[in-house]
Amino acid sequence: MTETNSSTSATDRQRGPARGQPGEGPAAKTERPQPRKESLLANLLLNIAIPTLILTKLSGDDWLGTKWAIVVALAFPLLYGARDLQQSGKVNFFSALGIVSILLTGGISLLELDAEYIAIKEAAIPGLLGIATVVSLYTRWPLVRTLIYNDRILDTARITDALDNKGNSRAFDRTLLQASWMIAGSFFLSSVLNYVLARILLQSPPGSVAFNEELGKMTALSYPVIFVPSMIILGFTLFFLFRRIGKLTGLKLEEIMVQQ
Repeated sequence: MTETNSSTSATDRQRGPARGQPGEGPAAKTERPQPRKESLLANLLLNIAIPTLILTKLSGDDWLGTKWAIVVALAFPLLYGARDLQQSGKVNFFSALGIVSILLTGGISLLELDAEYIAIKEAAIPGLLGIATVVSLYTRWPLVRTLIYNDRILDTARITDALDNKGNSRAFDRTLLQASWMIAGSFFLSSVLNYVLARILLQSPPGSVAFNEELGKMTALSYPVIFVPSMIILGFTLFFLFRRIGKLTGLKLEEIMVQQ
């Protein structure tokens, strides 16, 4: 008996801690690195406030001049986006698209092309995102799962189990479909507002101080005119999705959210 117990103990030590012992379970899960929290103040300063000030105040010949003002102003959001990509360790589709948008704005402005091209570009970026959201519904990777229904925000495993137990999986698929169209709608709204804002503000010939000032105003107004309405729609989409999950699963909000 003693030899058997000794042998069993040695085997257990080789296998490591059993289920429920230290080293596994919730304690082990907390060792997973948490995603970096983005600073809203830094986002607003580097993407909106500083570029706006440079374009509207420093575009004169006695300061940076029209071309260098565009280069310096766009360098802030460009470097901010590049830093975000570098720190995340992976290519984020939306961050990469933002960098492409900045480069296009800079290229069109420096080449002194017609302002119509900037208006088209401003409309095309969110428009393409809206189309991509709709197209993704017919693939195995719908964008709604990347944006909202993912493991960083929701306890998807628990939700899936609850849906299966109540037989509401198909009903939830319809809910995700509706949420996807809402998200696509927010992108299409941004596309229209972007185009209208650019057409209204960009009236001066590219390469002039007045054009840079108008470009700065467009950057500043993009937040209240475009970002806020889009966020309202996204907030409504989140409310709709969480409410439907609660009804279809019987779980409370705190039970479906990932515990930080």
